[in-house]
Amino acid sequence: MRRREFISLLSGALATWPLAAHTQQATKLPQIGILSLGRGDKSDASLTTVDAFTPALRELGYTEGQNIAFDRKFADGDANKLSELAQELVEHRVDAIVAFATPAVLAAKKATSAIPIVGIGMADPVEDELASSLARPGGNVTGTTFLGPELVSKRLQLLK
Repeated sequence: MRRREFISLLSGALATWPLAAHTQQATKLPQIGILSLGRGDKSDASLTTVDAFTPALRELGYTEGQNIAFDRKFADGDANKLSELAQELVEHRVDAIVAFATPAVLAAKKATSAIPIVGIGMADPVEDELASSLARPGGNVTGTTFLGPELVSKRLQLLK
């Protein structure tokens, strides 16, 4: 499946969740798993990125507890915990996983090939074997990168 098709599919799923939840009895809200290497308290600077996610979804009409739910997992700085936490998200049958930074994305990918994973702030998804290429990632992982070598020359061209 191509990246754009995947993103369209994910967007379509998000758009239909409120309708599906309304037509079915509200037995299960669509659930997004959040996986982070950081801590879930205010002492962690990366929590700012996690906290920005919920208001952004609210702007799209998704309110936690009403038409969407979050299952947050924080590794408290211990990368060894990420695999276990990712597996817990899979066992909880979340509908998508948002993983912050490369170690969390790697753990999520190891835990599932079926649940869509959106990686935020990955280093080099191609080198880390999270994607086949930036143009066509393949698999169940998509997201944003900040260090991909393919982007360096483009950024330098912008500075001209």
